Amino acid sequence: MNGFDNSAQSMSLVAFLAVGTVALLLCVMTGPDRDDLDEFYTGSRSLGPMRNGLALAGDYLSAATVLGTTGIIALTGYDGTILALSITLSMVLLMFLLAEPLRNTGGFTMGDVLVRRAPGRAVRVTACAATIAALVPMMVVQLASSGDLLAFILGFDTSGFRTGAIIGLGTLMIGYAAIGGMKGTSLIQIVKIVVLFVASFTIAVLIMNHFDWSTASLLSAARQSSGAGAAFLSSGLQFEGSGLDMVSSELTVVLGAACLPHVTMRMASSRSTQAVRRSMSWAVGTVAAICLLLVVIGFGAAALVGHEGITAAGASGNSAILQISGEIANGTRMGALVITTMTTAIFLTLLASVAGMILSCANSLAHDLFAHGLFARGPHAARPGRRAPMPGRAEMRTAQISAIVVGLLATALAVVARHWNVQALATLSFCVGASALAPALVYSMFWRRFTRTGLLCTLIVGTLSVLVLITGTNLVSGSPTSVFPDHDFNWFPFTTTGLVSIPAGFLAGFLGTVLPRHTAPAARRVYQGEEPRILAGAPPVPVDPR
Repeated sequence: MNGFDNSAQSMSLVAFLAVGTVALLLCVMTGPDRDDLDEFYTGSRSLGPMRNGLALAGDYLSAATVLGTTGIIALTGYDGTILALSITLSMVLLMFLLAEPLRNTGGFTMGDVLVRRAPGRAVRVTACAATIAALVPMMVVQLASSGDLLAFILGFDTSGFRTGAIIGLGTLMIGYAAIGGMKGTSLIQIVKIVVLFVASFTIAVLIMNHFDWSTASLLSAARQSSGAGAAFLSSGLQFEGSGLDMVSSELTVVLGAACLPHVTMRMASSRSTQAVRRSMSWAVGTVAAICLLLVVIGFGAAALVGHEGITAAGASGNSAILQISGEIANGTRMGALVITTMTTAIFLTLLASVAGMILSCANSLAHDLFAHGLFARGPHAARPGRRAPMPGRAEMRTAQISAIVVGLLATALAVVARHWNVQALATLSFCVGASALAPALVYSMFWRRFTRTGLLCTLIVGTLSVLVLITGTNLVSGSPTSVFPDHDFNWFPFTTTGLVSIPAGFLAGFLGTVLPRHTAPAARRVYQGEEPRILAGAPPVPVDPR
């Protein structure tokens, strides 16, 4: 049971229907013109720094991050708090290292950013493949969890309802991305982050008030109810004392979360270098505040719901934030309204997060693969039968069709995977971001000698190493919470692949650059001309469509 009374469940259902309808209307009203690519990809850079920063925070804090982080804090205490700190640190890394160079490249997608250093169709196609590999697993995680969450909130514990919820939400998210483009999804992200902050702040205040605003009392109660004793407030509970496993996981989060394509593409929607700085300030402050509130909520769940109550609703603890909301709000004067606010925040988080990821994948497929990749004709690969780059209207239509295809694929995979523990897929996304995309971005922005061969090696080796290594982790087999709990082919002794795959991605890029005898002097000269502009913040120039 979720602890919600009938009034809270009825209000939540009405709120879900109202929010879903209003969000769809917003997308229709703010949707781009049929041939305005800049509006579809960047929202015509019409959002101010505050709104763009809130939208960036909304893109960054996915449903998997909010639910998973709260659950880990509730179950592991200290280790979960370190995870929340790592999430904030990742946003700070994006702010100080990559935000301005990403904006100054003037591109829409990951392929646009990388071809500044190494022009060519191979780079665009590989960047598109890495984008799909990084985001589709995360979409599957959130869609697969959506059925369970809606069933938990509304009290419909049937297989048909869960499947129907996944399909219905998937269809709604496809509509948001295909119709609204960047501007429409941005508005949903802004509403989501505001509602999430209000709901989290309210629950955190109620928790602290319950313990007379004494942090010591909260921590003591959490330790007693955790079932782990003093270990709850010490390092090692999540990773069974393995320091290397903890380092691997936190490093993966810090590098991976900041470099996921749906986050980095948000830089292109800022009007200027100064605007992107101010946007990042808003985003970092918002993410830090919400992560702090999640820490309070997680410890509150450990104290008031208890370890057994949390794991009874799911071994991963993803329902902890909803359980503590019901526990702390029931009996208060505005209990049903408080619960409805939190459930609506989670519902919006699911909708907005997946819609943003669908849009990022669709943009990459349309822009990198079709418009300027496999089917484009340029001076480097002119062949009979090749088409010229698509006109704006055709490219937008391709992006909208791509959004539908990606959304349907993710929804179908989520229906298949809904009976599994899909935590391994979320880890896969962060690992690809940290092992392939992070090295590619860092080298492309800051290493003058970096070549196309090195870039391709980084993307390919980083992605493949993650796909190979993750099959041997305990997330896939060998534990009761793995994807295949009845099998044990656990040959890699860590929870994430970062400790090996991140160095592999960086090393592949280095060796791919320094070992080949043939360099690309023309491409290097082009980049040397562009480097001052990209790093110093001069106005962007049109992207080379090759």
